[in-house]
Amino acid sequence: MKSALMTNYGSPELEFDHGRGSYLYTAGGEEYLDFAMGIAVNCLGHCHPTLVRALTEQAGKLWHTSNLYRIGQTERLARRLVDLTFADRAFFCNSGTEAVEAGFKIIRRYHHAKGNPQRKRIIAVSEAFHGRTLAPIAAAANPLHTEGFLVGDAGFDQVPFGDPDAIAAAISDTTAGIVIEPIQGEGGIRLVPQSYLEHLRQLCDQHGLVLMFDEVQCGLARSGTLYAYQQTGVSPDILVSAKGLGGGFPIGACLATEQVASVMVAGSHGSTFGGNPLAGAVGNAVLDEVTGPGFMDSLNDNARYLREQLQGLVASHPDKLEKITGAGLMIGVKCRINNGELIAELTRRKMLTVKAGGNSLRLLPALNVNRREIDQALQILDSALRNWQTA
Repeated sequence: MKSALMTNYGSPELEFDHGRGSYLYTAGGEEYLDFAMGIAVNCLGHCHPTLVRALTEQAGKLWHTSNLYRIGQTERLARRLVDLTFADRAFFCNSGTEAVEAGFKIIRRYHHAKGNPQRKRIIAVSEAFHGRTLAPIAAAANPLHTEGFLVGDAGFDQVPFGDPDAIAAAISDTTAGIVIEPIQGEGGIRLVPQSYLEHLRQLCDQHGLVLMFDEVQCGLARSGTLYAYQQTGVSPDILVSAKGLGGGFPIGACLATEQVASVMVAGSHGSTFGGNPLAGAVGNAVLDEVTGPGFMDSLNDNARYLREQLQGLVASHPDKLEKITGAGLMIGVKCRINNGELIAELTRRKMLTVKAGGNSLRLLPALNVNRREIDQALQILDSALRNWQTA
């Protein structure tokens, strides 16, 4: 039967019936090793018992009241995120792109409240990805995403990735802030050097700008620390989080310092479903797991092992692979062969991965992936490369 869905996702044929841990299963029982995890969303794998229990218990009590009333689960989640980060305040929504939108609004509102409404332009870098609503696609300015949707630049300026001088040159008396991913996801799993982030912090302090980090994909332990900025010693004024924050349940968060968050007075922004009791319960359960004893040590041990083994595959297949990038369990495999064709071959071999920019393959396993699963993934990838001529 012809699908009634819009075709913006193409026409995928593969469908899954259920999942457990690092595996997905079709209705016919075929098993797939999942190293995509819903594009870094299912941070603890599929149907993690702690998350299932938290969601089920909350579902039996209360689903939704709106933010006209206090929500205990959400208050607790906000307090925990604040205590674990640079932030003083949190705003909850349903997705990464909504969190980004909230961050952009705060940046502009901050200058408006200070009596400088002309300061509304935001600087972003090339090959970025900040979401699919209008302001985020304007920030990234990818023609594939903006065509037919935008008129003008919507108040955003783009500079080349990795060029600190270009950032400095782009600042004017209408600039309000700078947004950047500490680790680019869609752009090819590229780390922003610490010195570059330090330079951005200095520029923002010097010019009175708001610095915003987009950690929708690299956040929530994906990079090897709870948030990637914590590895750099550079704190933003705003940080946006989503994906792994809900372990598969939709939730986004915009975290901010008191200085910038204070401009968001009653009625300035909102979300009907954002921070509902279900999302709050699951978000707290995710934090319980990732901040639990030994979790980060195990994650980083497995991440080091996976990266070392992948470096070995690069050495074994230098005509097909170029290099390994990323941090923690957010890993890029830069290819010499076509990344889309490699992904298709891995899927045929029952392993799921994700495409990224720069002809890269994204590996985003569950944060609690084990060595046996890692070795299985490495064996599948090695076999696909060894047999590439006959693939």
